[in-house]
Amino acid sequence: MQIAPPTVPVFDVGGVLIDWDPRYLYRDLIPDDAARERFLAEVCTPAWNRQMDLGKPFADAVAELAVRHPDQADLIAAYDAQWMRMVPQALDDTVAVLEDLAAAGRRICAITNFSAEKFAQCQARFGFLRRFQTVTVSGAVGLAKPDPAIFRRFLADAGLRADDCLFIDDMPANVAAAQALGMRAVRFVDAAGLRDALAAHGLLPARG
Repeated sequence: MQIAPPTVPVFDVGGVLIDWDPRYLYRDLIPDDAARERFLAEVCTPAWNRQMDLGKPFADAVAELAVRHPDQADLIAAYDAQWMRMVPQALDDTVAVLEDLAAAGRRICAITNFSAEKFAQCQARFGFLRRFQTVTVSGAVGLAKPDPAIFRRFLADAGLRADDCLFIDDMPANVAAAQALGMRAVRFVDAAGLRDALAAHGLLPARG
């Protein structure tokens, strides 16, 4: 039996549509490379950031971490107060792909690991983040990729089947989790490769 092609592209956000990295902020605040990397590995760590991705308010997370590292309190506070400096730009080539999908009349959705409060700020800054008909934000639902539960939550919220979707993410573990649930999925490397993948699945015309 021939499998129907997917009809709905489902985007990740950070690393696909916007450029996010704490180093953009901390390069200015901690000029020494080794000290900066030590701070991001031992104080404002990826595991600590994941708490906000899972719904913890930034103010609470910052206050708790500052108690544990009082000598770093100002640098920790900057993670919240100056967070937008971690996002210097949109990834314009990928945004152009998103806009082409919208122009073609495609339903466009997203599943993103993101603090709900910071995602709202990014939607205000980047209008294209308001194009999603359904967006599941980890911080709003208390679930984060690659947990299969966030994909199931998205499908329920969107009223879609797994095989309706083509999931796009830059992290291999997230791609694998989507595939394990029956979604078609591609790892994002660059906009040109994404265009080719979308064309291969019939979601955009092939490039001439």
